[in-house]
Amino acid sequence: MKKLFLKYRHIIPVLIYMPIYLIWFFHLESTVTSYRIIHTALDDKIPFIEVFIIPYLMWFGYVVACVAVAFFTDKDEYFKTLTFLITGMTIFLIVSTLWPNGHNLRPAVMPRDNFFTGLIAGLYKTDTPTNLWPSIHVYNSIGAHLCIVRCKWSSEKKWLKNTSLAICIAIIMSTMFIKQHSFFDVFMALIMSLVMAAIVYRETAFAFYKEHLAGKAADLHRSIIK
Repeated sequence: MKKLFLKYRHIIPVLIYMPIYLIWFFHLESTVTSYRIIHTALDDKIPFIEVFIIPYLMWFGYVVACVAVAFFTDKDEYFKTLTFLITGMTIFLIVSTLWPNGHNLRPAVMPRDNFFTGLIAGLYKTDTPTNLWPSIHVYNSIGAHLCIVRCKWSSEKKWLKNTSLAICIAIIMSTMFIKQHSFFDVFMALIMSLVMAAIVYRETAFAFYKEHLAGKAADLHRSIIK
């Protein structure tokens, strides 16, 4: 047992931080009743697409799975990922505490009655439309994907990186399509993730685009030519 603890003692930061985060978050959820409304013109043009509840709910397993990859295979990348995630989540809590915010984007009545709208209705009952920006669903998804891209074990597995990217994009889109977040929440999470990537990984947004996204575009172009 002692050997097992020593081998995996790098789980300690997670065990310490998660209770703090959850207590703080649920305190805000239960006490914030007066808040500033977040709304952009683009929000009115984004349709309600209930099937996106699936990638939205996948977020919980996706982030854990990506962090677990680094936890078991690349300790250095694991700690960088934790720094990225914990810093962003703490900033989110501070913003939600000092500037309570929310939105009125949720449909008063579901436009359709099916399995997916049932899941969304259940989500709406348990998760208030408050404490929204920057979107942690978006921010942590980007952090999780960066973990997969940079982790030694997964960085050479093209199929895994492509799958992670697809899930990450689907989760980001889902936050707006099921009316859980405003475009503003998503945009701010993207900005914060770029800033944190530059700090944690010492990598600018342009460098990441050149190394990763541009490579994806080149691969796609080659496959089309073939």
